[in-house]
Amino acid sequence: MSSGQRPDPQMSRPTMKDVAALARVSLKTVSRVINDEPTVNEEMAQRVQRAVKQLRFQPHAGAVALRRRDRRSSTIGVLLEDLSNPFSATIYRIIEEVATERGISVLGGSLDESTAREHELVTLMMRHRVDGVIIAPASHDHQYLLRDQEAGVPFVFIDRGPVLLKADSVRSDSHKASAEAVTHLVNVGHRRIAYLGGDGSIATSRERHQGYMSALKDAGLAVDEFIVAEDIVTIDGAYERATKMLASEKPPTAFFTGQNLVTIGTVQAIREMGKQRQIALVGFDDFLLADLLEPALTVVAQDVVTIGKVAARKLFARISGDVSPTTDEIIPTRLIVRGSGEIPPS
Repeated sequence: MSSGQRPDPQMSRPTMKDVAALARVSLKTVSRVINDEPTVNEEMAQRVQRAVKQLRFQPHAGAVALRRRDRRSSTIGVLLEDLSNPFSATIYRIIEEVATERGISVLGGSLDESTAREHELVTLMMRHRVDGVIIAPASHDHQYLLRDQEAGVPFVFIDRGPVLLKADSVRSDSHKASAEAVTHLVNVGHRRIAYLGGDGSIATSRERHQGYMSALKDAGLAVDEFIVAEDIVTIDGAYERATKMLASEKPPTAFFTGQNLVTIGTVQAIREMGKQRQIALVGFDDFLLADLLEPALTVVAQDVVTIGKVAARKLFARISGDVSPTTDEIIPTRLIVRGSGEIPPS
């Protein structure tokens, strides 16, 4: 086929039989060459390799895994909250880079904070015979993974730890980081600090809410439930709740938001009311262009690059046979001061 020709959609993909026929060897010899077995005559192996190249033959990864002695597929699964979310997208890209360096393919999926979807996608990963899985779980009981784990599939939990299952995890200390963010607002002079948080059924959301409560308690401040809202899962939802709080008779002078999409909705509400230089805001998780807002956004930044790299390396170590005790690795966060969190109360 010339470089200017389009492939014929009616033409079927070449098979191992086609390779064997072109190379004038047996099907068994083709299988041995594809699976890097050392028992094939060098001249025959070269004929097979030329035929593979000429036909542009691509072996089926699952079939190759079944024939390999170690039964590995050279594929891992990465299941995160939402691959369109900046946090998840960055984590995925970092893991992919580490995997590519090792010649490993990555199958990704978004869990959308759904237990049913988590179970469905894990089952799909097992059908693809992945060598291991990195997961930011939506479920609250991970015993269902035990059978696959005992069968040799390692799991590394990211952002949230495992429940009722022994497995490695890599995460930030959401409670401590949130308490530090709220304490920062207290130190600026704020006494009426609102909290807008994500899905309260998720461990990280609960930890961030608890960090907020702890900081208020340590500062001797009372909690006003009117300016505390959880279970916000969309930008619009955050916008509506922030607008309602700001329009009340006793509006907050500052906000702490527990998730980047919630932060975006809160920013929209503050700016629409023209109060971006009157209301302080600290958000959990950085995001693209947050530093270009006016004023620029003060955030609790997770070290996403390190989280992704550590999780990937832990998984590959387990795949390679590491049987050391499981670990829960805490990656430090950083409060990035940019201006929005330093606005004093009016």
